[in-house]
Amino acid sequence: MKPPRQFKGRYGYTTGACATAALKAALLLLTGREEKEVRVRLPIGWEAAFPLKDCSLNGEKARASVIKDAGDDPDVTNGAEIRVEVALAPGHGKIIFRAGEGVGVVTKPGLGIPVGEPAISSVPRRMMREVVEEVLGEKLKDLNVCVTISIPQGEELAKHTLNARLGIKGGLSILGTKGIVIPFSTAAYKASIVKAFHVARALGITEVVLTTGGRSELCCQRLFPDLPEEAFVQVGDFVGFSLRSARRNGFQRITLGMMLGKMAKIAVGLSNTHAKYGDVPLAELLSWAKESGAPEGALRKLKEAHTARRFLEILKEKAPGILETFSRRVCEEALEAARKFTGEHVRLRAVLLDFGGEALAIVER
Repeated sequence: MKPPRQFKGRYGYTTGACATAALKAALLLLTGREEKEVRVRLPIGWEAAFPLKDCSLNGEKARASVIKDAGDDPDVTNGAEIRVEVALAPGHGKIIFRAGEGVGVVTKPGLGIPVGEPAISSVPRRMMREVVEEVLGEKLKDLNVCVTISIPQGEELAKHTLNARLGIKGGLSILGTKGIVIPFSTAAYKASIVKAFHVARALGITEVVLTTGGRSELCCQRLFPDLPEEAFVQVGDFVGFSLRSARRNGFQRITLGMMLGKMAKIAVGLSNTHAKYGDVPLAELLSWAKESGAPEGALRKLKEAHTARRFLEILKEKAPGILETFSRRVCEEALEAARKFTGEHVRLRAVLLDFGGEALAIVER
């Protein structure tokens, strides 16, 4: 596999890579080799060196740990200690993974990991199996290997992730498809969106509500109390990506629950609502306000607005009588634009929220 494209900043390593390194150190200790650093081949083809924080031996058990370095990425697990204890017993080459302190357990289907198993994704599992085979060689056929991964404070750190929503209870996940963490990578966020859809589908949920963050999600949860928690997915700025993915997952209805700035960006065709991809389309908002019947005095004041929040404040003050008509127009434009991502065979609903969390309009097509 080719190395990733050039990026600014210092890359780091995934929890899966760190756990693999700690496992290798513990296995080497069982074979009589105590190392201060181990080298691990990553899925992208790189070989990386991991300094060890701790190594200890207790009979047929050994433990080693690595401090996760996430590089310049603002990763919640940066600086966390990834501990691995490995125990050998007579057997037939079986490798057993267990969740220790601070590592989550899967409680919902849809993640590609059986319910009840530790939240260790497929690539880290493969990496660790390869390390076991590398270190133990022919001896493995007469042994069973029990691998327990722990992350002190992992349960507390997991509160800052989507794990609970995805059905991963008790701590963090051991993740990573490349072995490295690219600073400010969007891949991890997109992957979490897709996983949320997989969980929802596995639970038999037929509709999802896409919001840009926690505040808009709470508003929508109040509006649609009959929907389960797993039906609500925070998609950040990745609206186009999320609409396509929701369509591919076969949801029958997709709701967009957003405030004016984000909804307006969707309405003019933006697939990513981050500021670097486009400003709030104030000219279009002004045009829709005019077509909705805003008087000239209100339109003059609206021209002075530099943000979506200020635009809405002026509209409420100067032309409250057209607020519902204007809000419905924004929703209708957003739904029309969303069709290019979903196609014609999905029910779409737009909920325009004000900055206090109330619904200004709900439009469905």
